[in-house]
Amino acid sequence: MPRGMARGSPLRPLRFSKSYDFNLSNRPGSCRGATCGRPQSKAGGHRSRPYILQHDSWVFVVNRQFKMPHGQIEMVRVRFAPSPTGFLHVGNVRTALFNWLVARRDQGAFILRIEDTDAERSRPEYEKQLMEDLRWLGLDWDEGVGRDGGSGPYRQSERYAIYQQYAQRLLDGDKAFRCFCSEVELEQVRQQQLARNEMPRYSGKCRNLSPADVAPRMKAGFSPTLRLRVRPGTVGFSDLVFGRIDIDTFQISDPVLLRSDGSPTYNFCCVVDDVLMKITHVIRGDGHISNTHRQILIYKALGAVVPQFAHLSTVLGPDGQKLSKRHGATSVEEFRVQGYLPEALVNYLALLGWSPPEEGKEILDLQEIVRQFDLSRVSKSPAIFDIAKLNWMNRSYINRKPSDSLVQLAEPYFVSAGLIPAQCSTEVRAWLARVIDAVKTHVDQLAQLPQETAIIYGFESDPPELDADARSALLMYEARMVAQEFLRLVEECETVTPEAYAEILAQVKAATRQKGKGLFHPIRAALTGRGSGPELERLVPIYEEGSRLTLPRRVMSCRERLRAVLGSL
Repeated sequence: MPRGMARGSPLRPLRFSKSYDFNLSNRPGSCRGATCGRPQSKAGGHRSRPYILQHDSWVFVVNRQFKMPHGQIEMVRVRFAPSPTGFLHVGNVRTALFNWLVARRDQGAFILRIEDTDAERSRPEYEKQLMEDLRWLGLDWDEGVGRDGGSGPYRQSERYAIYQQYAQRLLDGDKAFRCFCSEVELEQVRQQQLARNEMPRYSGKCRNLSPADVAPRMKAGFSPTLRLRVRPGTVGFSDLVFGRIDIDTFQISDPVLLRSDGSPTYNFCCVVDDVLMKITHVIRGDGHISNTHRQILIYKALGAVVPQFAHLSTVLGPDGQKLSKRHGATSVEEFRVQGYLPEALVNYLALLGWSPPEEGKEILDLQEIVRQFDLSRVSKSPAIFDIAKLNWMNRSYINRKPSDSLVQLAEPYFVSAGLIPAQCSTEVRAWLARVIDAVKTHVDQLAQLPQETAIIYGFESDPPELDADARSALLMYEARMVAQEFLRLVEECETVTPEAYAEILAQVKAATRQKGKGLFHPIRAALTGRGSGPELERLVPIYEEGSRLTLPRRVMSCRERLRAVLGSL
């Protein structure tokens, strides 16, 4: 491949460090952001057909697929590879989301791989939970655990024989060597290097052992590690977020591939898996940048194509520190329990480090995000997790949610709070929909709904406890007259229907000569015990209908509420 040329991905425009002669020819398809010298349309964009860029035996298709040598077409393949050692947290799920978005935008494959080589900390329940979390968020995978795509198994603990096979291949090709240095010896050398203010690194003691040196040690039962043979020079890569990163291989030395007990190291497993699963783009947290140069050396030792890398900045709390439990909920499970909607959480996480093309627009459904997402718009600056903004976004999604869907999601919270029966009738569910519709603009999370509906259920104390605003209002003579006249007229009604309520209001207004706040505020205070809340036009029919339902916690009618409040003064 010509130097400086990307592997044909549309994730970043193709750039060339020097000139090449290309044969250009039109082919059906689409072109996205490639620097290919194509004619522009009148609107300033590329015409609908891309050019095929040819150089020697290489053919590069500038669209969402790219061609490899010998004409083999490769689709974009990305992977999410969590360790099942805990719950899926914000940083991990954002990584999963960005991988999923790249796969969906480019009609590629999203692969779920489980890196469970830490046998002591890995738990089946965590693996199950993370898969449930991904499904809840709508991040389905095309192949991986539970969905074979021909590259399995997809748990690293089930791939040890594969790692041994590739380790032997490197050893046979003199790309790796056995090291017999003990942990004690390695630590002694490390301390000596630190004392000389040198960078700790492997001394290379066993790098040049001959077969004659190795054989007797093996026969004597020594258990060596296997190290990659690294030659002097530089190694680097062009990160799709951070740009070019080169280092001297002196800093890497000869990394361990297999430990003395035969178990593979993370870097070796990761590369072998990515090669065999034909991963084209590795998108992960920036904590892995330090691993990437070692992994590139392993790719090259295996004779494999090095994928493109994109490292995502760390997610920080509002205080600028790494996001942790002290900042509140951090796991997907916690957000789900608290009543955040998956579409709101996905929308918010997408904006952690990525900015959409249309400035100022932040409420985006998943399909909009897929269409607009591009790694070239991902920032390398740390992303700040702002719970207030997430709450605002979740409130927006709650208010946009269709009533029947919202009731279905909110019902468990009301059952748990003992406000509705576990087995709801059609009448109760329809009433609950009106209750939620009346108070939903006041909540950030579904879990807050039962508390917010306290204004609807019966008073918890006798006499009822009024807030300061309601009590002070009802202590005024004019306000008391309005409330008492309202009660007198309600007593004359068998049921206060919306029509009856409107007629009663008109009669109270005429009798007391009050209007506006002087009319409505005393009625609100006497009916609800609060100085503010949902519109009375919504509350009155909710009170009346709820009082006729059989519920675990009783709802009082308008008449009963007025008697209780005015009788307590």
